Amino acid sequence: MSSASAQVSTVRWLKRAAFAVLVVAVIYGLGALLESTAIEYVQRIVLLAGINVILAVGLNLINGTTGQFSIGHAGFMAVGAYAAAFFGTKLHPWLIGLLGAGACADALTFNLALCIGALFAGAAGLVVGIPTLRLRGDYLAVVTLGFGEIIRIVFNNARALGAATGYSGDDPAGLPAYTNFFWVYLWATLLVTGLAHLTFSQTGRSLTAIREDEIAAEAMAIPTTRLKVLAFTVSAATAGVAGGLFAHMQSGIRPEDFKFEKSIDMVVMIIVGGLGSISGAVVGGIFVAVTLEVMRDLSQYRLVLYALLLIIIMLVRPQGLFGARELPSVLRRLRGPRTKESS
Repeated sequence: MSSASAQVSTVRWLKRAAFAVLVVAVIYGLGALLESTAIEYVQRIVLLAGINVILAVGLNLINGTTGQFSIGHAGFMAVGAYAAAFFGTKLHPWLIGLLGAGACADALTFNLALCIGALFAGAAGLVVGIPTLRLRGDYLAVVTLGFGEIIRIVFNNARALGAATGYSGDDPAGLPAYTNFFWVYLWATLLVTGLAHLTFSQTGRSLTAIREDEIAAEAMAIPTTRLKVLAFTVSAATAGVAGGLFAHMQSGIRPEDFKFEKSIDMVVMIIVGGLGSISGAVVGGIFVAVTLEVMRDLSQYRLVLYALLLIIIMLVRPQGLFGARELPSVLRRLRGPRTKESS
C-alpha cells in the first residue's frame, strides 16, 4: 500500500471514529436530558420504543429482506431475556470481586449479559433454522409459531430458572434495573447500523434475490439455504439483545411477557413501516410502542381502537409507511425533481 493511500485510509478511519464519538455523546446527552425532564412513565415508553426498534429491524432481515415468514420471534426474545438475566446474576458478584463495586462492574456485567443472551438466542435460531428453513411460506410460519410456544411453556415450568432470573412464582426477586436510555439507544444504533451494512452488502443483495425468486437465485449458484439460516440466526440474536434489555428494564421476567401476541406485535411493526425497509422498521417499532402505551387508559377499548388504526393504515397505505424504500429516498421523493433553476 502506497503512503498516499495509507494516509487516505487513516483520515477515513479518524473521521469515522470522530463521528462515532459524536453519536455516543449525543445519545448520552439526550439520555441525561430525558431523565432530568421526563416523568418515569414517559421514560418507560421511550425505552420500549428503543427495544421495539431493535426487534423490528432484526425481524425485518428475515421477513422483509429475505422474504421468509417467521411469527415466533418472541421465543428468541425469551431465550435472550432468560440467558441475559441468568448469567447477569451469576457474573455480577464475580465482577464486583474483581473490579470492586461501582458503575464499571455494573456496566460490564450488563453488556456481557446482553452478549451472552444474543449468543444463546442466535444458537436457538441456528438450531431452529437448519431443519426448518428448507420449508417455505405457511409451513415455515407454523414451525416458528410452534417454537415460540414451546419456549414459553418450557420457561413457564422451569421454576428454578425463574427464581434465578428475577421471578419466583409470582413474586419478583428483582434484577438490577440497568436498562436506561443510553444503553438502549446505543445498542439500537449499533444494531441498526450493522444490519444496514449487511442488508446493502453483497450478502444482502443475495438475500433480496432469494426474496424475489428463490428458484432463480439457486440457478445463479446462490446458497439459498445457508443464507436463509444466516439471516435467521442474526435476526434471532438481535431479538436476544432486545430480550436482555427488556428483562433488565422490568427488573425481572415472566413467560407471559413472551406470548404469541408479542410475535404478532413484531410483525405489525415491520408491516406498518414497510417490509424490506430498515427506516420503516424503525418507525414501525416506535409507532407500536407509543400507540399501545397511549391507549392503555382506554382499558377494554384499547385493542379495538388499535386494530381499527391498523386497518386504516393498511387501507390508506397497504405497502406500509415507507414501502420498500429508505428514508433518504423518501425525502428525495417528497422534495420532488430538481429544476434547472434550483440546480
